[in-house]
Amino acid sequence: IKDAGSLEIANKIKIVVFDKTGTLTQGKPEVTDIVPLGKAKESEILRLAASIEKGSEHSLAESIVKEADKRNVVLSNVKGFKAIAGHGVVAHINKALVFFGNRRLMDRENISYKMVIGKIEKLENEGKTVMLLAVDKKLVGLIGVADIIKDSAKKGVEALRRKGIEVVMITGDNKRTANAIAKKLGIDRVLSEVLPEQKEA
Repeated sequence: IKDAGSLEIANKIKIVVFDKTGTLTQGKPEVTDIVPLGKAKESEILRLAASIEKGSEHSLAESIVKEADKRNVVLSNVKGFKAIAGHGVVAHINKALVFFGNRRLMDRENISYKMVIGKIEKLENEGKTVMLLAVDKKLVGLIGVADIIKDSAKKGVEALRRKGIEVVMITGDNKRTANAIAKKLGIDRVLSEVLPEQKEA
């Protein structure tokens, strides 16, 4: 609270909107699942994902690099790294064009993931964020990442609701993941798949 004015209007608040990552959750996601597809190996999926994410500042990227470090995976050099806000990242690794991000990135690049939609949705229903890895426009693996809900978040949401204040959660996560997390927190209203630049609006 920065001034008396904020305090004065506090009793008129009807709705509180929380950003999910780092507010309701700890903001320190951890890799929970690595799903290789086809002939790819788990270590190979992690090597490519961590190599491409090394240059990214996103908390999900950090969790993947940390997991590779923990498993002593040697990373590769990356050329032409490009981050696409709200979608993912793209770069060249050893002449191969590597895409790593959400379904929006795959749709944008016309990379099919229909054959693994069941696996993706299962992880999302567990409240995990699923990142898809494609090499030369072919899907090779999935990585599931989960962020832990803060102990204080559920109590805080309950306290606000008892006062008759509506609680809303806003997140860049897809609908299924967002709803699974909101359910654990007792939040009914969710704004999901919101791009960073759309959050304020």
